[in-house]
Amino acid sequence: MTRPQSSAARELGLKRGEFDLAVRLGCIRTVPAPGGGRRRVPREEIERLREAEGFPDTLRAHVRVVGTAEGAELMDIPSTRFTRLARAGMLTPASFYVNRYRTVVWMYLAQELREFAAAEVNGPLLTGRAPDRVRARLKAGEDLRPKNWRARHAGYLLGQAEGPWERAAAVATFLDPVQLAELVESPYERAHLNRLRPDEFWHGTPESPNAAIVQRIMTADDPNEISWLRGNLLLNLQQARRRLPAPRPSSPMGYEEVAEAVEATPEPVPEAAPLPTPVQAPARSRPGLWARLVGRGG
Repeated sequence: MTRPQSSAARELGLKRGEFDLAVRLGCIRTVPAPGGGRRRVPREEIERLREAEGFPDTLRAHVRVVGTAEGAELMDIPSTRFTRLARAGMLTPASFYVNRYRTVVWMYLAQELREFAAAEVNGPLLTGRAPDRVRARLKAGEDLRPKNWRARHAGYLLGQAEGPWERAAAVATFLDPVQLAELVESPYERAHLNRLRPDEFWHGTPESPNAAIVQRIMTADDPNEISWLRGNLLLNLQQARRRLPAPRPSSPMGYEEVAEAVEATPEPVPEAAPLPTPVQAPARSRPGLWARLVGRGG
């Protein structure tokens, strides 16, 4: 038995944003909905969380996010230094939103910030002169917050993917339409990938200014990042085509029938390259989470 995400959020005493982040961080397990649509939460998962020690405070603490001012206060550093560390890639955003002034507001996990500040190896980043690598990135005008967030979000999307077509669709989410058309020439395959794209309901109203801002953040713009995405997409497409061709309107069989006609055991193919991790300082918090996400995304 499963529950809709909205009902599960109420039963767990979480606000919608807290619940969504908990799912993306791997704190709450979801499963595909039988008839398609948004994923659902197993009844036993809700019971597991409710029976955990310290519920609901412990769960809320895992997903508590803060902005720049509060984050700087938690780390006992000036807001200007916090922003420089984030722009240089030392701190990875957990989420973001676009405010009424159409400005992107980055949010960070409070638990990660406390762990980062407590790590002795990060001491030089918090006091005194910034390390050369940080100053070099800032001098070059780099802002790695979008890239680091994309890496984190890609880990979540790939972890939710059920097969190679779904993994290819997750990767395609971060490529612009021109590059996607270049890599996937078949209109049937592009249409299939579009149907399988993860439901990014927080984008805002389609065609709205806020949606355009979010789409810019979602689209990779770093050469190394784009190279990884292109290679991973092609590899997943290779796997997907061997298992199941994209459905075509002219096919006498529907998609379900095509799937049944494919051999149950596909021939083995190489695994996808590991997910590129965000740029981070030496002592990175929540390593287990990233290891699980990357391991599930291959």
